[in-house]
Amino acid sequence: MIQKGGFHSLGQGTAERMARQAAVRGELGRTLLVHGAAGAGKGAFVDDLLALLFCADLDVTARPCNACRGCRDGRARRHPDLVIGSPEAWREARSTGESIVAAARRWLLQAAGAPVVAERRVVLIDGADRANEQTQNALLKVLEEPTDRHTFLLVADEPQRLLPTIRSRCRPMRISPVPRAELVAYLMDRMRLPADQAEVIAVLSGGHVGTAVGLVEEKGSRLDWRRRVQGELLALLERGRADRFGSVRDLLDVASRLVATPADQEPAPLEGEGPRTPTSTQREAALLIIDAWVAVTRDLLVVSVGRAELAPARELVADLERLAARIRPDALRQMIAMLERVREAVRQNAAPRLALEAAMLMWPMLSPSAAASR
Repeated sequence: MIQKGGFHSLGQGTAERMARQAAVRGELGRTLLVHGAAGAGKGAFVDDLLALLFCADLDVTARPCNACRGCRDGRARRHPDLVIGSPEAWREARSTGESIVAAARRWLLQAAGAPVVAERRVVLIDGADRANEQTQNALLKVLEEPTDRHTFLLVADEPQRLLPTIRSRCRPMRISPVPRAELVAYLMDRMRLPADQAEVIAVLSGGHVGTAVGLVEEKGSRLDWRRRVQGELLALLERGRADRFGSVRDLLDVASRLVATPADQEPAPLEGEGPRTPTSTQREAALLIIDAWVAVTRDLLVVSVGRAELAPARELVADLERLAARIRPDALRQMIAMLERVREAVRQNAAPRLALEAAMLMWPMLSPSAAASR
């Protein structure tokens, strides 16, 4: 619920000041880049920017007023001068035989129309860093020919994946982790969580408000799933390859059910078979598993170097310190690098199950401890 003017995203004072001061000076720029980790809260900040860009208040210093039609339609993402695209949308919009690059070029050409109501048309590209190099080159050609009628708003998890020539044309606005105390207060005041639950979720989310809200809105199912996945991954440190590969299948099946909707279930091709899970759902599930895997590996690393207080998974998994003491930090750093490569491969259409099995080959293998064998 909108209650007042100004930005409503949590804990982004620096980025907010940059945006509002630039707007007052008329220097907000033609191309903006909102970037930050997945789950950091970029969507909420983009809503603030859309309200700022479309606000009709005559007092520029009061924008966004959040009371005018421009602010409301911007935040709702239904403004007539807002055009929204993404690599995934371009892929879905391809005509028969058309490449994603051609579809993106066609979309960019259509987006270049004149504004209808506002002074500028805003072209929002979500997940710009997920576009391949050819598609980014098509975007670059548009950005190289600036007009006063358009503002491009790029959103990225990993800005380094954008072409340097695109980054050089952007005004960057980083969405940072929110201080734990501020996030805890938000979860208690706005999400109505008790203090202990708010504290745990703030730690698990790493200060990323989008991740925290997602954990709350899942009503515990996502949090419970994360606990089970990380516990299973830690248990696999003391198991052989057969158990590991079998676990990949089980983890992927459970995660697929977590992210799937009824519409995601494809009909059974043969009598007697159950519905099949689409590859797109398996890919989303694999990315969730990799996120949890990267997080617990980083927690093992910080515990192994004596900084257990920085490990969110200690709230979920009792064996963290026992196992971390038996793994070399270099092995954990290599594992994190491997998981990042696997994440990228899955995003680029690698088979989800095979990608996870490849990661399992790098997961450190420990002999069962004496405590575990008794």
